[in-house]
Amino acid sequence: MPDRIFNFSPGPGTMPPEVLAQAARDIVNYQDRGMGIIEMSHRSKDFMAITAEAEQLLRELMDIPNNYKVLFLQGGASTQFAMVPMNLLGPGKKACYLNTGVWAKKAIKEAKLFGDIDVAYSSEADVYNHLPAEGDYQVDPAAEYLYFVSNNTIYGTQFHSFPAAQVPLVCDMSSDILSRPFDIRPFGVVFAGAQKNMGPAGVTTVIIREDLLDRAPENLPTMFKYRTHADNGSMFNTPPCFAIYTVGLVLKWIKKLGGLAAMERINREKAALLYDAIDRLDFYRGHARTECRSMMNVPFNLPTPELEAKFIEEATARGLDGLKGHRSVGGCRASIYNAFPREGVEKLVELMEEFARKNG
Repeated sequence: MPDRIFNFSPGPGTMPPEVLAQAARDIVNYQDRGMGIIEMSHRSKDFMAITAEAEQLLRELMDIPNNYKVLFLQGGASTQFAMVPMNLLGPGKKACYLNTGVWAKKAIKEAKLFGDIDVAYSSEADVYNHLPAEGDYQVDPAAEYLYFVSNNTIYGTQFHSFPAAQVPLVCDMSSDILSRPFDIRPFGVVFAGAQKNMGPAGVTTVIIREDLLDRAPENLPTMFKYRTHADNGSMFNTPPCFAIYTVGLVLKWIKKLGGLAAMERINREKAALLYDAIDRLDFYRGHARTECRSMMNVPFNLPTPELEAKFIEEATARGLDGLKGHRSVGGCRASIYNAFPREGVEKLVELMEEFARKNG
């Protein structure tokens, strides 16, 4: 597509141009049906087939076993901060949480409304610049689950190997789902807002092991029960139709690239280019410790806030947009999700080298 900038936004993030082009056609006239995708009944055969295909592609790409349900829900990942403990906790029950960033901290706050929460580890005192290593915390075997966030968009940390526990894992993968293969079998619940790696904002994917569906208390409102949505194929109420359709297109794009193994190789190469510039130029400073750097979000600082503002201004003028860092860290942040092109990273590195020569 001509005249497109390089969008480093942390979310909603950039999407594959071919997906955008297909969606643009289908939003007006889906497969010559004479109506657009956003006008179709969610209970029509056409849309039911779209949802079924999206689920099947996700199962194939992530190797999801048959004893897991795939749900397409609304309310964003933030609603899952409450839905998880609503369904899996109750009076006298406890869960274990790892506090490794803003989104984990928000989830902990919600979970405390529903049960006894053990915060087994926190890196808040270090401005969340690292993740716990094996042995840094203990999981109570009486806990119903261990909750953690796989990738932290604000602080640029990512679990390169997942925690091990004798209890089900519950993971918020909103910012790195589909970026690499992993074994889902130790997980009880994986959820992700779509707007970074899967599609547009509006749909949250929840993957839940079937045996956990019956833990919800009887007095839980119908819409907040995972069982409700599992039993109705995500069609208990009108789902986010356009977002689900677009997720399906993104999944086809990933499959065509070679699946999650190919996606991981591409992501590692992009991230390596950027981290090499940060380490090599002695002008930039990354926020996350080296051993837990994220492939998806790369926050970095320059020597002064004034230089950071100048760098962001020059980057924007060159079509490198969305680089302003989160207020809690400052500086710059490059979000390079699945669909972000390597060319954009190369352009950013060129600017970093030039800017360091002129201002170092």
